[in-house]
Amino acid sequence: MADIKFEITEHIAVLSESPKGWKKELNLISWNGREPKYDIRDWDPNREKMGKGVTLSKEEFETLKKVLNDF
Repeated sequence: MADIKFEITEHIAVLSESPKGWKKELNLISWNGREPKYDIRDWDPNREKMGKGVTLSKEEFETLKKVLNDF
């Protein structure tokens, strides 16, 4: 498996924390040097390991935000 390079360009929020210390976070992340995208996923306490997540473009994030606000 190829190494995945990432840079958290902006930490936005911690959505929850598990008893083992993993945190579900909303961040703006640049994956493999690309333009940053909004990202929701679990991270270990040292941000060395990550769980599966959802990555959204700015347009997708804005649509989700509108849907949630209207909900």
